[in-house]
Amino acid sequence: MKKHIYLLGVGGILLLFSILFIPYQQVLSISYQDNDEMLAYLPITKSKTFQIQYTHSIHLSDVIETYSVKEKNIILNELSYEDFAVGMPANAEGNEVFEVRDGTYVITNMKREFPFFDLRVGQVRANHRILQDTNSYKLTDFIKPGEWVRLSIQKLSIWQQLKGVKISGN
Repeated sequence: MKKHIYLLGVGGILLLFSILFIPYQQVLSISYQDNDEMLAYLPITKSKTFQIQYTHSIHLSDVIETYSVKEKNIILNELSYEDFAVGMPANAEGNEVFEVRDGTYVITNMKREFPFFDLRVGQVRANHRILQDTNSYKLTDFIKPGEWVRLSIQKLSIWQQLKGVKISGN
C-alpha cells in the first residue's frame, strides 16, 4: 500500500513538473536584442497572423507590415503605406505584387521568412503597435521607448508565461 501511495506521489510530482515546465504555448516573444531576456509576449492565435503598425518618421503616415507564423519563423507577407519616401519601396521584387488600394500602396505575396527580426521601439513619432485579430497593443505600454528589441516565435511553459509580461488581455 505504501508503495502505491509513493508511486502516486512521484507520478503526481512528475505530472505537475510537466505541466509547469514543458513549453507548449506558441508566442511572439519580444526580448532584449543583445541578451534574449524576454520583456513581453503575445500568444499566437488560431489565425497565426499579426501586424506591426507604425507612423513613418518622415512623411508621418501609417505603415502596416503583415506577418504570419510558420513553425518557429516569421513571414512578412504584405506591406502597405501611403507615401513614397525615404525607406519605402518603389516597386515589388520577384513574384511580389505591387498595387494601389484606395490610395494606399500595397505589396503582397512577399513571403520573406525570418527566424527573428530586430526593432527599435519609437521614442517620438513611430507609435509602434502590434495588431492581432481585432486588438491593438501599443509597444510603449510594455517596452521602454528607444529600446532595441528582438521579435521571434517561441514556445513557453506555464512557468515562463508567469515570469513574462503577457501583452494580450486574454
